[in-house]
Amino acid sequence: MFPDVSKMKIYLICGKTDLRKGIDGLAALILDSFELDIYDDAIFLFCGSKADRFKALYWDKTGFVLFYKRIENGRFQWPRSPEEARRITAQQLQRLLDGFNIENRKTIYEAKPGMLF
Repeated sequence: MFPDVSKMKIYLICGKTDLRKGIDGLAALILDSFELDIYDDAIFLFCGSKADRFKALYWDKTGFVLFYKRIENGRFQWPRSPEEARRITAQQLQRLLDGFNIENRKTIYEAKPGMLF
């Protein structure tokens, strides 16, 4: 069961992660590269080079849980650079899992009178 992330800290590990890493390797990456607390009430998300799969790691107070998901048709809009741990909201996570970019980019702009003629 995927945890209720609405009240958790969500960290997106930008860039490409070697998804051959297991719990220990991903936990070491978080500690060594980003200096974040892996025992915090947080979930850490990693994406491989193909961008069609990701892993999620979190501490559930009794041990680490590792989720792995591969989508069959399409790619995630995963931020590829710079390599950083970016904190995102539950809504941004949902956008990512739905196949959208995590940034709320506005595509409809306010029109000004006289723009067409």
